[in-house]
Amino acid sequence: MTTRLSQISMIVVGTISLIVAMNLGEDILAPLTLALVTGVVLSPLADFWERHGYSAVWGALIGLVATLVLIGALILAFHPIIAQLVSQAPKVWADMKEVVEGFRGLLRGLSEVTDSVAAAVAPEANAAPVTQVAEDSVALPTVTDALMIAPAILSQVLIFAGALFFFLLTRSEIYDWVSLRLSDRGGRAELAHRLRRADRNVSRYFSTITLINAGLGAITAGVLQVIGVSDAMIWGVIAFIVNFVVYLGPAVYVVTLLFVGVAQFDGALSLAPAASFLVLNTLEGQFVTPALVGRHMSVNPLLVFLSLIFGLWLWGPIGGIVAIPLLLWVLVLNDVIADRSVPDTVPGETT
Repeated sequence: MTTRLSQISMIVVGTISLIVAMNLGEDILAPLTLALVTGVVLSPLADFWERHGYSAVWGALIGLVATLVLIGALILAFHPIIAQLVSQAPKVWADMKEVVEGFRGLLRGLSEVTDSVAAAVAPEANAAPVTQVAEDSVALPTVTDALMIAPAILSQVLIFAGALFFFLLTRSEIYDWVSLRLSDRGGRAELAHRLRRADRNVSRYFSTITLINAGLGAITAGVLQVIGVSDAMIWGVIAFIVNFVVYLGPAVYVVTLLFVGVAQFDGALSLAPAASFLVLNTLEGQFVTPALVGRHMSVNPLLVFLSLIFGLWLWGPIGGIVAIPLLLWVLVLNDVIADRSVPDTVPGETT
């Protein structure tokens, strides 16, 4: 019994120490992990070039360039949206202030009723003074702040780019080395097979989800265009991106569209952008995704949600992006989720 408790204690202490180390090493480990996940997703591209007789360097270089170009395009796509929100901030604030004042009036009415009841039940409780908390002003970031943070961002980009390139270049050697060191002679082939199967499943899962999200983004852009939302195509691109962060991404997007609707429309029409995306996302999550990827492989939604929350808490947005692919990779590697058909099996999740 004592030995068992000692083992459990060591596991708990080791887990806590690992989490603390991962948190402290966020600046290095977060871009490094993102690069490894991206490399797994791009592994079919590297294999394609190698199968056609090209050097592994070309596959790694093409994968790296394509990824950096995509990231740059996404940054350029987000720029006009941010500028638009900043320019419309006064109108949004004025409209939202009316809503907030209405809620405050309702809360004041409820507070007065509660105070009246409390005074009738216990008159002495009415003598407690009411304190009012002053609102703290939030300072906007300055140019100096941006210059101070630029080297940290640049270093993370370099870590990501270097790790992605060398992982794509030496992926096969890495898997062979892991199989050689972490298994006995009889189990090396099985471990190598599991690593490549997990590689393949994560890549195909991500490819399938990318196609689904692209369709959702295109339809969202079309619906927003019909409603009359400005820059509807860019909002469609954002819908495509945020849907990769399951649950939380669409929720944040709906709230954002509420602000957009308030800024651009009046009356009930201001709710149309958020309501339309909510309907589209529900249809996608309940019918499209289960039909295309859920029939082959399912992941417990609670496990998905907890891994997503842990990733966001640990590393912020990067943690949210890598959480689900890493979860799927670990489950396939440990045969918690098994291939149910030939190697063309497409993994998926239950939403």
